[in-house]
Amino acid sequence: MIEIRMHGRGGQGGVIAAKILASAIFKEGRFAQSFPSFGVERRGAPVLAFTRVDDKPIRLRTAIYEPDHLIILDATLIKSTNVFSGLKKGGTILVNASTPASVFNFPEEYAPAIVDAASIAARHGLGTRSMPIVNTAILGAFAKFSGVVGIDAILEAIREGVPIKQEENAAAALDAYEEVEAAPIYDIHRPGSDENEIVTVN
Repeated sequence: MIEIRMHGRGGQGGVIAAKILASAIFKEGRFAQSFPSFGVERRGAPVLAFTRVDDKPIRLRTAIYEPDHLIILDATLIKSTNVFSGLKKGGTILVNASTPASVFNFPEEYAPAIVDAASIAARHGLGTRSMPIVNTAILGAFAKFSGVVGIDAILEAIREGVPIKQEENAAAALDAYEEVEAAPIYDIHRPGSDENEIVTVN
């Protein structure tokens, strides 16, 4: 089973992102589960969203405490909350940020990637300049970086799952797919892969 935890703020679209990701995975013939966890329900408040992936039906219904992948929609959460809690050794971290990964001093046992999803979202008119809706952009980057799901399935799920600006959201995902910056990562999650296989993200 692959477990993905998203950290965002109210208004960024994290809950919808988890649903779209689950839909994309389902389209590829696997089982998926997604659900949110709210604190204080207001715009800008921290929000958690979870997605599970498996080749068989998923019976587990708990929150995700030991994720394989982290998606961080707001980089300020890295300093204000313990976003790395439980992340498995070798796990990946995808952050919406305009600064290099080196700025964050990520622990060496994790594989980080950076995408400026906020700028991409603003470029396509998603949300506002002060609160861009970064969810679809971050999913495009995740498809490229993680190898968990393909970009074609993400685009199809976006077009079916977002209520407005479907093509703009799909374009944002494609831009992020091309623009994500990452070091080579160990591909330990694809079924049938060698644990020592290195996948280079260009």
